[in-house]
Amino acid sequence: MANAFQYSIGRKFIQAISGAFLILFMLIHATINFFSVIDSFTGKFGVVAADDKLFSKGDGLFQLGCDFMSTPFISIMVPVLALGFIVHIGYGIYLSWYNMKARGGFKRYEVASKAKADSWSSTNMLVLGIVVLGILFFHLTHFWAEMQLQEFTGGEAENPYELLKLTFGSVINLVCYIVWFVAVWLHMCHGFWSMFQTVGWSGSVWMKRLKVIGIVVATIICGMFVAVAVNAFIQA
Repeated sequence: MANAFQYSIGRKFIQAISGAFLILFMLIHATINFFSVIDSFTGKFGVVAADDKLFSKGDGLFQLGCDFMSTPFISIMVPVLALGFIVHIGYGIYLSWYNMKARGGFKRYEVASKAKADSWSSTNMLVLGIVVLGILFFHLTHFWAEMQLQEFTGGEAENPYELLKLTFGSVINLVCYIVWFVAVWLHMCHGFWSMFQTVGWSGSVWMKRLKVIGIVVATIICGMFVAVAVNAFIQA
């Protein structure tokens, strides 16, 4: 029984660490994307130098951010990031299946913890995770494939500003994107405090604080992503 308990904690710990890694990545990614919103207020939206050099003088802030994402260090981190996604998604599905099996049949995802799982997101993390996969697929096909993948294969990356306008100029894409990020927000709000609880921060005082911090962090990250999409729609 003790070994089974430790094994379960180990799985949740891996899930928590991979989740923390992805939250950090999303914060950085959202910040860089938000540069496009800043560019729209400074008159730099769409400004890209004619040369192919990184960090060209006169580039818009968003273009400079995209250049940063094209540096060798970030390129090396791509496989690490992919592994983080695979681990987090794979373990999320496995933990959900394991919990259902342990309860003797199909039940909604629940977190076995001292904290009361009283929110909708707490009992539907698997459903939210599946919806989040939709965003990942959307991003890979609409942005990564047209920019980073092109650079990896020796092709020509698309103008990031034009790509934003082309993608979010569609009302359908914009609405789907916003709905998806509502799911991400719910997923992150619960996942944030749950990850700290897994590593031992389960006191009643800190748990209340972590839940508030989780809401703030999730709102900032998802708010920036949504602002980028809405701004691109307006620019288009």
